[in-house]
Amino acid sequence: MPTFSTLNIEQEERAPRVARLVLNRPERLNAINSDMPSEIREAVEWANRNNEVHVIVVEGSGKGFCGGYDLTAFAEHHIDHPCQQEDHPWDPMVDYAQMKRYTEDFMALWRSAKPTIAKVHGAAVAGGSDIALCCDLLVMADDARIGYMPTRVWGCPTTAMWTYRLGPMRAKRMMFTGDVIDGKTAAEWGLATDAVPGDQLESTVMLLAERIAGVPRSHLAMHKMLVNQVMLSMGLEQTQMFATIFDGITRHNPEGLWFRRYAQQEGFKSAVEWRDSGRPIPEGSEARDLIREMDARLGGR
Repeated sequence: MPTFSTLNIEQEERAPRVARLVLNRPERLNAINSDMPSEIREAVEWANRNNEVHVIVVEGSGKGFCGGYDLTAFAEHHIDHPCQQEDHPWDPMVDYAQMKRYTEDFMALWRSAKPTIAKVHGAAVAGGSDIALCCDLLVMADDARIGYMPTRVWGCPTTAMWTYRLGPMRAKRMMFTGDVIDGKTAAEWGLATDAVPGDQLESTVMLLAERIAGVPRSHLAMHKMLVNQVMLSMGLEQTQMFATIFDGITRHNPEGLWFRRYAQQEGFKSAVEWRDSGRPIPEGSEARDLIREMDARLGGR
């Protein structure tokens, strides 16, 4: 059995055709660090090499599925990183290369020849929603939450799965507002395969997983390939290219830099509270003026 620093994967003892991939950073709400994306890919590849496994269940340990990227350090401190560059001019292709690698790692769940089921309790938000929506099926606790709040400022969902899963109108509703919806609403909208009370989540997911696991691997692979090809023909790969580039822009344009400077001055929690409150986000010349003021206070950056 492989070992990882951010997750665990193993076959179910009583249902060995089911592999369970558990995001395992509960002290950080399973937030995504630099190791998790590649470890997800490696775990999926292990399950695909295991001929006994027919289906993969993806879940989070502790209080929720995944709270998104672990961004506190990036937001609050002066860190020069490919995805948050301090140098000017910003090099978008350096950013793109890093974020596209993460996107491709998450998409291992989508490309997997074996079906993947996201089992969501608590929250699957921001980058955590990318992981959940790269899975083929999504089963949620009815009070669980899913959304991409950083569309308000400092982010764009690089997997671009919202439109393919929801259709254009409801995807725009989510992207324009950065709102979070509960499992019950996600099921009503067709985003989630099903939503059930929390105490029924495990049994519901396992009933579905074992039903799928009875189908021959070759049939599952063919049916999944057929549906995935429809999405590819609709331009999924090209859409993800744009989404990943746009994500970098949101972190380096005046609005994104304002958000980061505000987080450095007031703390990431305060910046997120502003972002999610619905207060207008400073933009354009207003954002630039505020950045200059905060740079002066933060030491002339």
